[in-house]
Amino acid sequence: MRIAVNTRFLLPNRLEGIGRFTYEVLQRLALRHPDDEFILFFDRPFDPDFVNLPNMQGVVLPPPARHPLLWYLWFHWAVPRALRRHRADLFLSMDGYCAMHTHVPTVMVTHDIAHCHYPHQIPTAARWYYQHFVPRYLRQAAAVVTVSHFCKADIHRQYGTPLDKLFVACNAAAPAFRPLTAAAQAQVRAQYTQGLPYFFYLGAVHPRKNLPRLIEAFDAFKTLTGADTQLLIGGRLAWQTGPVNAAWAAATHRDAIQFLGYVPDDQLPGLVGAADALTYVSLFEGFGVPLIEAMQAGVPVITSNVTSMPEVAGGAALVVDPTDTAAIAAAMQQLHTAPHLRQQLIAAGLQRSTTYTWDAAVDAVEQAIGAGLGRS
Repeated sequence: MRIAVNTRFLLPNRLEGIGRFTYEVLQRLALRHPDDEFILFFDRPFDPDFVNLPNMQGVVLPPPARHPLLWYLWFHWAVPRALRRHRADLFLSMDGYCAMHTHVPTVMVTHDIAHCHYPHQIPTAARWYYQHFVPRYLRQAAAVVTVSHFCKADIHRQYGTPLDKLFVACNAAAPAFRPLTAAAQAQVRAQYTQGLPYFFYLGAVHPRKNLPRLIEAFDAFKTLTGADTQLLIGGRLAWQTGPVNAAWAAATHRDAIQFLGYVPDDQLPGLVGAADALTYVSLFEGFGVPLIEAMQAGVPVITSNVTSMPEVAGGAALVVDPTDTAAIAAAMQQLHTAPHLRQQLIAAGLQRSTTYTWDAAVDAVEQAIGAGLGRS
């Protein structure tokens, strides 16, 4: 079988959520099916390290699809032509977009539909594109893979997509996320905080991630406890960062807050593993990969009680109302003052993290492919 795959998020040194899912699932899928040919569609010149198995072939399809107009040209014209040219039996699209004007069965991975809930946080052109085409993509796809049961229910509720067309996969943490020795933790802290303990946030910096309230809660925690704990914020500046900057400027303890920017993959396990806790109080997530990374690293987690996060945490984290800064600050104080609670969360998190594996994600994708091809 010839399987064409949308791999436009396989970007060297920038494998964020969708890119990581694409890489990990595709590698395992190709290894499981050595007799199938995988044709990887890139929208720009690609790193050959991503096309690293004998049954993989990389193909560049212009134009670079990084704007709504270019999304349209790529998915509605370039991809359908390439599917015909390469005689594909299936199109696997990893990023919530679907090829139109094609009779090739499509399995589409949809990581979330946050645009339905926070449309005002999306640029006008992109918002129009999502509103117009996402329901069409969901109808066009022969099967749809999501990354959480929350996301599956959300898609069904918002768009009426039949439940038997929706398959739930997951994300997983890299093996490099593991508990650190006390000496290794001290080395990381010496590098980033002059040896001081810290809370860590990991993710893009934009409104949905709720960073203004996290900063306000941390400031309240510092005032309440007098702790020397710092707050490190790891992630690229995305959009609408004005409220984040304003919250930092207004913080009494702003000198204890660091913005690290995008953190390379080789530095992340250390930064996560040396943290007192991961503070991930987002307003909306389809999954929330940092939760699993922290739990696998033996680090307590504070997260939100909304969308997918309670599902992923599974009782192995402190969950709070993300709109309540006092509740976030209180959770920080709990972890700071209750060593027994820290140990309980660490043990529960290590156990919880074992339930999320890339092999489980591939199992779900394989089921969806079978359904998309009419085999089940």
